[in-house]
Amino acid sequence: MEILVYRQGQEKVEEGFTVDQLPELLKDPASVIWVDMESPTEADERVLLDVFKFHPLTVEDCHENRHYPKIEEFPGYLYFIVHGVRADTSPDRFNTIELDGFLGRNYVITYHHDSFRSIKNVKQLLRTSPILCRRGPAFLCHQILDQIVDFYSPVLDDFDERIDRLEEEIFNLKQPNNQILSQIMELKRSVLRMRRISVKQMDVILRMSRGEFPDLIPEDMRPFYRDVHDHLTRVVDLAESYRDLISGSLEAYLSVISNRMNEIMKVLTIFSAIMLPLTFIAGVYGMNFDNMPELHSRYGYFATLAIMIIVAFGMLFFFWWRGWLGRSRAEQTPED
Repeated sequence: MEILVYRQGQEKVEEGFTVDQLPELLKDPASVIWVDMESPTEADERVLLDVFKFHPLTVEDCHENRHYPKIEEFPGYLYFIVHGVRADTSPDRFNTIELDGFLGRNYVITYHHDSFRSIKNVKQLLRTSPILCRRGPAFLCHQILDQIVDFYSPVLDDFDERIDRLEEEIFNLKQPNNQILSQIMELKRSVLRMRRISVKQMDVILRMSRGEFPDLIPEDMRPFYRDVHDHLTRVVDLAESYRDLISGSLEAYLSVISNRMNEIMKVLTIFSAIMLPLTFIAGVYGMNFDNMPELHSRYGYFATLAIMIIVAFGMLFFFWWRGWLGRSRAEQTPED
């Protein structure tokens, strides 16, 4: 647990406070207190219940780590859940980490089981300059949310590059490849998860930005939350377009595989069509009836072979002329 305190008129943010000092710090309505709990223990959770008097259900929700983004209003504070992007995430395996937060009249509490790059960035900014706290806890909360949403942009860029590479691999595909199909399906699941999380998170920011909580988010702070909402809108729009692109890639993959199979079936069909009359000729002269004059001819065997060769090459010429083996002479351009 880290406790950062900004007192009115000071030029820096103070640190190093203990839990026992929190009740006294909270009595000053002009100060801004940020309590960050990373990998909290049961003792840290007792602070939420005993010191801040939060509703037990919110503390229970904090302890669990399987909730979608949401926001709830309680007397004197807001409880919200948002999701950030893991530092080790990839387009094929998009994962998020949950951040539970409380916004009060003079405090912000962040509760998370995993490390957040956005929170580390905001702490670094506070240690450099306390300007984030001078505008109040609502502005500090906005900075944390803004940093969380900003880390979605590199993931979107990775999605774009991965889709381009997949499309190139698909159109250069020579034979069915289950690995590419698996990549397409994993990428589709990742995009759908990003869209689902972003849409719900966008609803949370929208409620914060439209004046639904005037006591905790003043009117002059709402444009900042609207800016975060605009960023999330872009994320949702891009996720929707990526979903369409991935669906198109899947259709292209299936189409390419189908075309390859059609080429194979065409070759097999041509061989079968050529062999069919040859098999018929061989079958007729393999019946060994006594009254078949060709069986007693001196050159009957060679004549039959010649007829079979002529039929085979004749059928090949016919297939070529019809364009079934490629372009026919009638379809060739003068440059050819």
